[in-house]
Formats: sequence, C-alpha cells, structure tokens
Amino acid sequence: MFQLTATLQNGLADELVHIQVTGLPPSQMVALKASLKDEKGNLFRSKAFYRANEAGEVDVERDPALGGDYIGVHAMGLFWSLKPEKAFQRLLKRDVINDPFRVTLDLYDSVCLQDSTTAQPRASQMVQRWFLGPGVQRKQIREGRVRGALFLLPGEGPFPGITYLFGNIGGLVEFRASLLATHGFAVLALAYFAYEDLPEKLLELDLEYFEEVANFLLAHPKVFKIQRPGIGVISVSKDAEAGLAMACYLKQVVVTVCIRSPFISMQFPFSLPFPPISCLCLMLIFSSYPRNELNQQSVLPVEKAQGCILFIVGENDECWDSRAYAEQAMEQLKSHGRSTGKMLVYPGAGHLTELPYAPLCFASWSPALPCPVLWGGDPVAHAAAQEHSWGEIQKFFRQHFRGTRGKL
Repeated sequence: MFQLTATLQNGLADELVHIQVTGLPPSQMVALKASLKDEKGNLFRSKAFYRANEAGEVDVERDPALGGDYIGVHAMGLFWSLKPEKAFQRLLKRDVINDPFRVTLDLYDSVCLQDSTTAQPRASQMVQRWFLGPGVQRKQIREGRVRGALFLLPGEGPFPGITYLFGNIGGLVEFRASLLATHGFAVLALAYFAYEDLPEKLLELDLEYFEEVANFLLAHPKVFKIQRPGIGVISVSKDAEAGLAMACYLKQVVVTVCIRSPFISMQFPFSLPFPPISCLCLMLIFSSYPRNELNQQSVLPVEKAQGCILFIVGENDECWDSRAYAEQAMEQLKSHGRSTGKMLVYPGAGHLTELPYAPLCFASWSPALPCPVLWGGDPVAHAAAQEHSWGEIQKFFRQHFRGTRGKL
C-alpha cells in the first residue's frame, strides 16, 4: 500500500521537510505534487517525477527527480519550485500569527505522468509552515510616531534588538521579522508609510522618524545594551536606502544587513538635520546603472557608519546591478581605511532573495509600476542562496552582538 510521509507537518517556514514514499512496486514511476493557496486565494503548484528503488521506496533527500519542475536531488524542491497558477503573482505571508501556509503534498502513480485532470492522488499529506515560533509574542507598537509590530521571545532576556524594514510596498510586512525573532532576537517590523496614521504616500524619508525607532528599541527592557548602546538593522531592496542611511547617520545603529539593494542611490529625498541627499529618477532605479555615472551627490557616506555592514547580492539580479552598488560601497569603505564591510555574492540568485525554501519569484506586479517587474534568478541557484544567506544573516548579527546574555 502506498504511504506518503512528511516530517515536520507542523513546523517553521525555514525548517526542512523530509518527504518519503514507501509501499511502491520496484522501479515504479510516481509523481509528487505540492500546492498551496495564499491569503488572497492565489494557487501555487509544483511537481516532480521519481522512480522507486528496488525496495519500492522514494526518498527525496536521496533520490533524484527525473523531471517536472526540477531535476536532481533537492530535498525541498517541491517547496522552492512552487509557481503561481496566475502569472506575475508573488507569494507573500501577511498574517504570521493566526494562519500558516498549508502545503498539500500529493502522490500520483504513472497515470498522472500526462497531467491528467481526473487522476486522484494515491496518498496525501498536509504540511503547515509557520512564521512564528512557539512562545514568541507579537506586540502592536504605537509609541509616539513609531508604528509597527515587535516580536519578543519568552523570558526576561535581554535580547539583541533589530529593526526590520520592508515597507517600500507600503503597510506592514512581518514574515522575516517574526521568523528572525524566533531564532533569538527582539525584532521590530517597522512601517513608515501607507499604514494607520502614517503618510499615505512616500514623498520623503524622515531620518528623525528612524532615530525615534532606534531610541524606542534601546529603551525596551528586553533589548540588550551591548558595550555601547546599539541596535541592528535589516533592510530589503529599496528599504535598504533607509537602512543604510540609519547606519551612516545614527550612532544607535551598530550592525546593518542590506539585502539586494541599490545601496547608495536615493529614489526619495531624506529629511535630515543637514544638507539633503538628492535622488535619482525612477527610470534609473529600475535599470542597471554604471557606477562611474552615479551622481556623487546621491552617494551615502558609508565610511561614517558606526558598525559593520553586510551586503547580500545576487548576480542574476534583473532589477538593478546590486553587485556594482555593493562593490562601490565596499570600495568607499576601503578608501577611508575601513574594514567594516562584508559582501556575499550569490551566482544565479535573483533580486527577490527571500527566506529558505520560498519559491523563486522571477517576475511580478509592483504597486509602483503599471507593468510587471523582472526580478531574475535561476531556481536552483536562487534556492541555495536563500538557504545559505539566511544562516549568514543570523551568524552576522550574533557575531556583532557578541557578549549578550540573551538566547544566542
């Protein structure tokens, strides 16, 4: 009798699921399929074909897929190869508290190899993928002007404090913050426009707002005060403009992670207590822009950063030349005698480097543009980059928050 088993049927989104099939005839060809619906009802699917061994077993950690959405041995291939049924849809988790992603795994025998719509699965399993660990609390934040969600581990701590910026699409996005908090940090998912009483449109980036955010985190009793008071910042894509500016101009920021960002160019002016940074036009932001043609007035003084900066870039980034921007930032640090920068370059990775095992989004609609945006990425290489970079991000934060008494 066919049996499909999957470990961690109720686990975290960044945990590996071990999928096995037993009870097959020797050398039987089977199809494994995965599917999930996001919170908007959009359907994502994947499939792979396997041949059972002489014992009638398939183990996706050991056996190669012979076709489908990927080829070769990939333990989590059914997850990172999920594709939207409707073109240009991106898989994003909004509610991290009440509802996990539910992935249905189905086993079909050889009658499904022609993608028959009437075939019924011989076995099925449901896997729940949570973005918040047991005991981690979410607290809605409305302190002064600060708006967001703070994720805290149980216990007194203290824990390293990190601000997470992923708001360039507006509103509050929490999935990376909640999962990072699960691994030992106090993480504030921050909103800075199109949320509650914040400005509806992003016309400028008010650095005083981000300074208020840093001071709020430092004042929290569960946030660790390292050798000198300081917090970490993790920022993604266009938000890394704000994250890198915080590192350059705020003494409270002692460790910064910038993921797939233009790093040193500004789309929006900053509201600063000193001369403003000019911006580049939107057309240039969404193209590869040669380093030697950059408007020097738009370059952030990364050499003024108080702490260390980690740049994460993909070489197949079709949105902009993030590697060139990161290299220029590193050169800028070096020219000022600073060795506080680190760059991780991932061949084949695209722009949207997400959490481990998340599906590649090669292109999707953007709220700011009337047409889909090409993000790039080779599926296999991109999946490897997501898994490796997630571990490196945590390692980087722990290294530079060394000496804390919290859960590290």
